[in-house]
Amino acid sequence: MTKLKISFAPSIRRLPSYLLAARQALELGDEYISATIIARDLGFEPIQVRKDLAITGVSGKPKRGYPLLPLVAAIESFLDWDQRRDALVVGAGNLGSALIGFSGFTAHGLHIVAAFDADTALVGKKIHGVPVFGLGDLKKTVTETGVYMAVLTVPHKSAQLVTDKLIDAGIKAIWNFTNFKVKTPQDVVVQNEDLSSGYAMLSMKFRLNNERIS
Repeated sequence: MTKLKISFAPSIRRLPSYLLAARQALELGDEYISATIIARDLGFEPIQVRKDLAITGVSGKPKRGYPLLPLVAAIESFLDWDQRRDALVVGAGNLGSALIGFSGFTAHGLHIVAAFDADTALVGKKIHGVPVFGLGDLKKTVTETGVYMAVLTVPHKSAQLVTDKLIDAGIKAIWNFTNFKVKTPQDVVVQNEDLSSGYAMLSMKFRLNNERIS
C-alpha cells in the first residue's frame, strides 16, 4: 500500500496566501473580496484562485466576490486550522528555537507545548516559555500529553534515529525541517520542508529579473 497522496496539494499550498489576503481585507473594513483582486495582489490568475477556493466549498457572489467572514471560516475549516493541535519540537537549536517563538502558528491552531534536545545545557530551560526536555523523556511526555505531532529540526545525521524514537513514542505526524528524507510506517505522515528549495527559487527569480531589466 502506498501512502496517501493529496491530488490538490498545489491548491492547498496557495490557500494560506488567500487566507492572509482575506484577513487583511477584513482589517481594512471590507466585506467582500473578488478573485480578481486576490489574483492581482498575489500574482495568480483569477481562474486559478476560483478553482482553489472551490475546494473549500465557499461561494462568491456575482460582481461582489466572496463574503470575507465566510471565506475566512471556509479556508480555516478546510485546512483544519479552526482546531487546536499541540506539537513537540525536537531539536531546540537555532531553527527549532525560531519556530518555537513564531507566533503565527497559534493563529492557525498550532501550539508548541514542549521541546526536546540532546544538549544537556538546554535541558531544564525554557525557550519562549516552552520547557526543554531530554530525549529520554520523549515517550513519557507524549503519553502524558497525548500529543501526536512533532516538528523535527535536528541535524540530518540524527534525523532517522530521532524519527524512530518519535514513532516509538506514538507520534503520528512529523513536520520535517531536516534535509534528510526520513522513513516512516504507513500510519505516520510526514511533510518535508526543504529551505534550500525556497532559496533556489529566490535566486532564480533575482537572476531572471536582472536579465530582464539589463
